Amino acid sequence: MKTNDPLDNQLPEVIGWRRHLHQHPELGYEVQQTAAFVANKLREFGADEIVEGIGQTGVVGVIKGRGSRSGKVIGLRADMDALPIVEASGAQWSSTVDGHMHACGHDGHTAMLLGAAQSLCASREFDGSVAVIFQPAEEGGGGGLAMVEDGMMERFGIHEVYGMHNMPNLPVGEFSICPGPIMACADEFDIVVEGLGGHAAMPHVCTDSVVVASHIVLALQSVVSRNVRPTDPLVISVTTMEVEGNAYNVIPQTVRMRGTLRAFDETVRVEAKQRVIDIAKHTAAVFNATADIDYRDGYPPTVNHDKQTQFVVEVARNLVGDDKVEDNKTPVMGAEDFSYMLIERPGAFIFLGNGDTAGLHHPEYDFNDDAISYGCNYWTQLVSAALPLDHDHS
Repeated sequence: MKTNDPLDNQLPEVIGWRRHLHQHPELGYEVQQTAAFVANKLREFGADEIVEGIGQTGVVGVIKGRGSRSGKVIGLRADMDALPIVEASGAQWSSTVDGHMHACGHDGHTAMLLGAAQSLCASREFDGSVAVIFQPAEEGGGGGLAMVEDGMMERFGIHEVYGMHNMPNLPVGEFSICPGPIMACADEFDIVVEGLGGHAAMPHVCTDSVVVASHIVLALQSVVSRNVRPTDPLVISVTTMEVEGNAYNVIPQTVRMRGTLRAFDETVRVEAKQRVIDIAKHTAAVFNATADIDYRDGYPPTVNHDKQTQFVVEVARNLVGDDKVEDNKTPVMGAEDFSYMLIERPGAFIFLGNGDTAGLHHPEYDFNDDAISYGCNYWTQLVSAALPLDHDHS
């Protein structure tokens, strides 16, 4: 595969890798087989350095260009892990692991970056080095943070870092991105309301934890409508409410609730977090109950850097045309742990069209193989543009 060709010769091979990975999904950090597959391919391609076990099970391959005058290193990242979902896609290459499936397209992300790595190893038509980053545990495990904390950026001297994710219902061959926040934080909280249980016919001698919990749910909605500016997006959702037992005539002693908080701005996130804690505790106190809150900071917002965003917009436009690249996408409330890498280094995260497929995390989802050539070519052209080779000095 050359940087500017349509991958006619290589494409079937990359599709084969994608389908192999789809058939053998692994979860979280337990991606040993996937990581070994990636490392073996990088060896076959002739990568200059291959390091395994970064961030527990991550893999980084270094590919050096023909030139080295720039001294620049750019990182390209793909995620490897799957989800604990029973597959219902009906594809011939469906998961062979019961209860596990690639329902988010990380099989496609890994295959596309491998395809680009093979091309880059073959051509070396760039000045500097490329670090291809294969990350575990994106689906809630924080593998991006683990790789950063393992010293990946410093170890490989990475100056800029770039990520890509498929997007169902965005046509194949199209790209979408925006500068600044593109994805939200994903915080989680558990609230345990403790009242005084008893007979439902004598509520006056009880402290009804269900009533207390209901008031907390409603009060939390006031954070969005009354505690942040109307122009600052924020979502607070209580997603479960559980009690022990199922009797009609018992007021429960305890109610357990779970929920999530999503925001694009770190200041909004911090302020809303405190309001969630205060509202739960103080609302419970009004009713002579107590509320214990376990609030966990999740992935931070994914924030694209302006200069690098404009750069990849031009790369994508040169690849597919101006009309196929949206450069002012509406941010989405989903979260992505590539955010940790963008905190450490400038870069950009872009969406690649997956066509008319089931949504992400749906049992019928499958990565669209028609998108593979666009993803591979995006990576190779990004490298060519970021690390141009001066043939007069090569």
